[in-house]
Amino acid sequence: MSEENLAEAAANGAAAAAPQLRMQVLAQYIRDMSFENEVVRKGLAGSEVQPDVQVAVSLDARKRTVEHQYDVILKFKITSSNKTTSETLFLLELEYGGTFHVEGVAEEQLHPFLLIECPRLLFPFVRRIVSDVTRDGGFPPLNIDNVDFLALYRQEIARRQAAAQAPAAGAAVN
Repeated sequence: MSEENLAEAAANGAAAAAPQLRMQVLAQYIRDMSFENEVVRKGLAGSEVQPDVQVAVSLDARKRTVEHQYDVILKFKITSSNKTTSETLFLLELEYGGTFHVEGVAEEQLHPFLLIECPRLLFPFVRRIVSDVTRDGGFPPLNIDNVDFLALYRQEIARRQAAAQAPAAGAAVN
């Protein structure tokens, strides 16, 4: 056997030994949604409106009772306020979920996979809902920027590590 054939056979053997990644979106749904149009509710007056939009994102993932199935929830809190008066224009809270079938992901990689890759698949649908709701609520459609779920995951891991170290450091001082 030539070196090329040996390398190819080794690569094929390694590929056969590695589990195949399988991910399927089984369902997508709005778990909870609230839109408050403060302009209409309060009757805010004034022609000088400079909107300032703040978007807060959090994620949650849970194993279902069925093997290899997980629920992933994206939670968005979007607040638009007037820069000049700081009055709230609208508040949109949205929890959007997906049920996923995931196989072939190593146990130590499952948590980041669920909180990075799954939200990436759901995000375009969240963006569309936010755009439609703000438009239907009497505002220009809000097209939220892409969310870097990898950076969001890393921030959450760093926050958890800092929180775990803070009580330990406090206990050591006493």
